[in-house]
Amino acid sequence: MGKYTKLFTPAKINQLELKNRIIKAPQTTGMGGKDGTVTERLIKYYSEQARGGAGLVIVGYAWVDNNASKSAQCQIGIADNEFIPGLAWLAQTIQLNGAKAAIQLEHCGRQKFLGTPPIKAPSRIPWEELYTMGGAVPEELTFEEIQEIVNAFGDAARRAQWAGFDMVEVHGAHGYLITNFLSPRTNKRTDWYGGSLENRMRFLMQIIENIRRKVGESYPLSVRLSGTEYEPDGVMIEETIEVAKALEKAGVDILHISGGNHHQMAHQVTPMCLPAAHNTWAAEAVKKEVTIPVIASGSINTPDLAEEILNTGKADFVALGRPLFADPYFAEKAKEDRPEDIAPCIRCNECLERSFFKFQAVRCTVNARLGKEGQLEIVPAVRSKKVAIVGGGPAGMEAARVSTLRGHDVTLFEGNKLGGRLVEASVPDFKADIRLLNNYLITQIKKLNVKVEYREVLPEDIKNAQYDAVVIAAGAKLEKPDITGITNPIVTDCFDVLNGKVKLGQRVIVVGAGLVGIDVGLFVAEQGREVLFIMGRENPNDFLSTIDAASRSVIAQRLAELKYSLYAGKRIEAVLDNAITVVDRFGSKETLSADTVILAKGFIPQKQFAEKLKSMIDIPVISVGDCVAPRKIFDAIHEGFIAGSSIL
Repeated sequence: MGKYTKLFTPAKINQLELKNRIIKAPQTTGMGGKDGTVTERLIKYYSEQARGGAGLVIVGYAWVDNNASKSAQCQIGIADNEFIPGLAWLAQTIQLNGAKAAIQLEHCGRQKFLGTPPIKAPSRIPWEELYTMGGAVPEELTFEEIQEIVNAFGDAARRAQWAGFDMVEVHGAHGYLITNFLSPRTNKRTDWYGGSLENRMRFLMQIIENIRRKVGESYPLSVRLSGTEYEPDGVMIEETIEVAKALEKAGVDILHISGGNHHQMAHQVTPMCLPAAHNTWAAEAVKKEVTIPVIASGSINTPDLAEEILNTGKADFVALGRPLFADPYFAEKAKEDRPEDIAPCIRCNECLERSFFKFQAVRCTVNARLGKEGQLEIVPAVRSKKVAIVGGGPAGMEAARVSTLRGHDVTLFEGNKLGGRLVEASVPDFKADIRLLNNYLITQIKKLNVKVEYREVLPEDIKNAQYDAVVIAAGAKLEKPDITGITNPIVTDCFDVLNGKVKLGQRVIVVGAGLVGIDVGLFVAEQGREVLFIMGRENPNDFLSTIDAASRSVIAQRLAELKYSLYAGKRIEAVLDNAITVVDRFGSKETLSADTVILAKGFIPQKQFAEKLKSMIDIPVISVGDCVAPRKIFDAIHEGFIAGSSIL
């Protein structure tokens, strides 16, 4: 059975037999129709998810009524019988591609990403982030409306059964309506549905009873719960365990345990600055108290970690969400003992940032094909061409990987070592997931036998070698500002700091408070040094705004526990001996003492190579990554993939 024997041991949920213990976690994709219908794009996405080898694919949450349950853009619906034909198409597609099919049922409650009324909840307590952005305050549900929603869940489950899904899951986690009832933080009712835990769980228990009555005892039924909301006045693990016991008695077949809510996003969609398998402790705690199987979920991003969770009895199944965005073939590669070939989820949460917060379909940093299945494919080239790639960072390595897979003869030039700025970016332990990506890309380059020349290459070299196409991934460099004293030995740059090339003093000034500046500042502060950030933007609230929402609260808390200061609306004017002078837009100056000054802004794209080469040769020259403009790993990987795909 290979290395991961427990992971690929068959198992059952009620009478449903699964070929392994890997479950595709339910995630909305933004690929449905505006009216909630199943689209061809969604079918192609789930086809690939099913082909990847998971035993069970749970389709991302479907809204259960036509009133106030829909949460997000282009979310699928299951609110009336006219959805059944499309849902049947979806269930059959998953099954025909080798997996069992389930669907999650949801009412958004107060967490309505769309922000539009009506918003319904047990009490008039808004989702904090949505309210500050102009979202409506929820209306308190009446007793009669509660009964209607209970029936809507039961009817939705019956539709799922009619559509041919093998299982249905009720979404009782992450701060949606059922959690709103369960949580004393959001449930302030004084009637039958508020107060004691027995009352707060009544809504969920009525939903389960209604579903069971409509689908029968043998139809597999799952409930997803947050082990805890990570809120001081929210759902705690002790109450979750009591809810789990009650659900088992009510006939639920399996419990899916994760954590957090949208106010505690870092615990729901755990970023790389928190430990992997962040909520597995809660699954383990529930498993000790029930006899039905338990699914562990959240940041289980390697097969070794998944196997360890199962082997130690912390859970019976593992649910993978973002890792199957990154690589739908995670299960297949693990079964074939090829974990090094799994494109790793680095928990950067670009999938969240670019979908929910920008109203796009879901996208992934490491998988350019996500959401473009059937459209953006690696297909053999018409003829093999001689391709040069200049720069061995993420953009260059991805271009080399894709070009080679398509049959081209690729030579990759790198003046230092493979990885580019991924090397420095992954130095802090809170960015360790980036090491997984760098190792994956380097491994693919080696396994594909890509020719790598570790030397600086000139445009003349490329011209003389008579290549058919060139991809330039030369990156960006940090330029020192033209100010008095910039050559003072107390001045260094962020890359030398991360590479351990400089000895830092106790009082450190970081010039720049973007992604790089914050990373290097936190890295230095965690070494016990005092850190001062110099930020050009005037509003102090803009500090950390470049960080993804899930990481922001974690980084803010860590910095708050360390010695740091923020000087907003300032620019560096001069470097003195053991000090710098900063000035604001009004001309006001201030001198700040410093033992070390770290430059972490002013990244200049290296365009000269491409510009000169284009003037010398008449072949395709494609620039990708930071040499176009300094941006994120997402842009480097996607542009590298497209460059590799475009060389015909």
